[in-house]
Amino acid sequence: MQILHPFDGSVDQYAAAVTDVDRYRPDHCPQCAARRPLRGHGYYRRTLVDQGFDGILRVRRYLCGLCKRTISLLPAFALPWWRFSVTVIARFLVARLLHGLTLLAAVCVAGQPTMPYQRGQVWLRRFRTQAPRLRLALASLVRPTPAADVVTGALTGLEAIGWIPAHRFLFGELRAHLLGWPASLAPQGRRVTVDPTPLVR
Repeated sequence: MQILHPFDGSVDQYAAAVTDVDRYRPDHCPQCAARRPLRGHGYYRRTLVDQGFDGILRVRRYLCGLCKRTISLLPAFALPWWRFSVTVIARFLVARLLHGLTLLAAVCVAGQPTMPYQRGQVWLRRFRTQAPRLRLALASLVRPTPAADVVTGALTGLEAIGWIPAHRFLFGELRAHLLGWPASLAPQGRRVTVDPTPLVR
């Protein structure tokens, strides 16, 4: 299970802070609700692309002594299952959808001039699909303002709140994902298990 790391800062500051196993240790298990601190369980590595950073990031893991499941502390600037940071994706979406820039201009604003246009199209398609859900989920944080369409309304709400605080709020209770959960995951962010036996009528 992933929960968001309570950390505000740059990627380099995160890399230094994550070495301290006790600094952000959860005091209870978010899966079985056991009221005991979790044990350090090493790291896993994931790639991340952010402004001025393109490399490997270590993500701290903990183990619950009761249910024996692991919890990883994903930094708030990273999206689960997406290589690019919240900031890069946000800059691209705002440039393309709010300011009406071309795909090429939008990827330059996002600091990714060599990014293939297909990746930008995937972000656009996923965000447009997710926009109604996002606007509804964020209504408790920001008063919805009149907008030309749902996508513009969701973007202005995210801009007003801040993309990383909004991501932290949305992901905290698994309300929504900025770009939608992958097809292999349920809306609650848990893996879908499919019974391999065929249905018999």
